[in-house]
Parts: sequence; C-alpha cells; structure tokens
Amino acid sequence: MDVQRLLDGFLGNGSGSKSKSGLGGMAGGLASNMPGGLMGGAAAGGLVAALLSSKKARKLGGKALTYGGLAVLGGLAYKAWSDHKANRPEDASTAAPSAPPADSGFDPARLRDSRGEDFRLTLVRAMVSASLADGHINADEQALIDQQIQSSDLAEDERRFISVQLDRPADPIAIASLCADEPQATEVYLASLVVLDPGVPGDARYKQRLGDALRLPDDLRRRLEREVETALAEA
Repeated sequence: MDVQRLLDGFLGNGSGSKSKSGLGGMAGGLASNMPGGLMGGAAAGGLVAALLSSKKARKLGGKALTYGGLAVLGGLAYKAWSDHKANRPEDASTAAPSAPPADSGFDPARLRDSRGEDFRLTLVRAMVSASLADGHINADEQALIDQQIQSSDLAEDERRFISVQLDRPADPIAIASLCADEPQATEVYLASLVVLDPGVPGDARYKQRLGDALRLPDDLRRRLEREVETALAEA
C-alpha cells in the first residue's frame, strides 16, 4: 500500500490553493472549488469531502482537508499541546507552525501507532469514523462516495482499506486505542474535529466520547477546539 497515494486520494491534496497557509487555506481552497455544491466540492477535495453529509457541507461550506494535508494538522495539534503543557495564556499563544518539528512527536509521517502501523492510516481511520458519527449516509451520499472511490487513482488494496473503514460503525473507543501516547491522541482528536459538526447531536456525543477515551485534559480539548474553529473561520 502506498500511504501517500492513499492520502492524496482521501484528502484531495493538490486541489487547494497555495495562496493561503494552514487549515484555513486548505479549507478555502476546497470551498473555492465548489460551484457545483457537494458534488463539485467532492470532486475537488477528495473522498473526505464526499464523506461530509449535506448538512455538514452547508454548514462548513465544503471546508474539508485539501492543500497541506496532515502536516498542517500536526502543526495545529503541536501548537495546542505545547501551549497546554506550558500553561500559556490564550492571549499569549504563539502562531501554529505550518508543519510540526520533525522531532516533536507530531509529524504523522514519522510515527507508528499502538499496533506498529503507519500513524497516517490511524488519522484516516479517525476521520472516517468521525464522519460517520451521525449514523446516517443517504443514497446520494453513498453514490458520491462510491463514485469517488471508483474514479480515484488508488490501487486495489488502498480502495479496499477505505471501503473497510466505511463499513465499520463509528467507534471512538476503538479509534482511541490506536494512539500510542498523548501527542498521537492530540492529533487524532484534532483530525476528528475537522469533520465533526458540534451542532449535530450525534457528532457532539462522539466528540465527548472520543475525548474521554483519549483521556485528554479538558484544557487541551478546549485549545484544540479553538484552533479548529479559528482556522475554519479564516478560510
């Protein structure tokens, strides 16, 4: 399995704009490619855009992950975690790096999860599980997801990996068990927040259960939630 190719198909890397950096730039790149609504956004933004339900797509304007990929998530997670550990006041918070330091424990490409697998796959699992938290995929959404998988450049084993994740029920406990340490738990929580809609009851419950299973302190959870909210608002 080519993990980078799988990520490109899942996140739609390369479809966003390089004019803005960070999660806001990634989100804005996808949103700018959504003249056709959800269908247009999914085509531009990869499978993760197709996984968003119609209510989430309307709320977020198609703000799924595109340009920058998991490195941007790692940078945001590293910032929130560092601020938390330093007990840094919010108004003294530093800017998030575009990517986490290589030796920080937040660079997904360098990490292995609790089972010894590539941690980038754990983040994909986390985002798929979170996207299914409301427990409902309608026929149109399923058709769009199937279309995205079939039209992608993914190899058969990569398509199978995605299909297996989609067939599993949303399970925050199982996702949490894949994290080897608190930095990994921090990244998983933040990646899940990107696709969760706190205004949907099922998503809100999933977020609470995931945070509890990851054993993240309340202060760290709040910092991560603010990082995502701020970044998406700037898209």
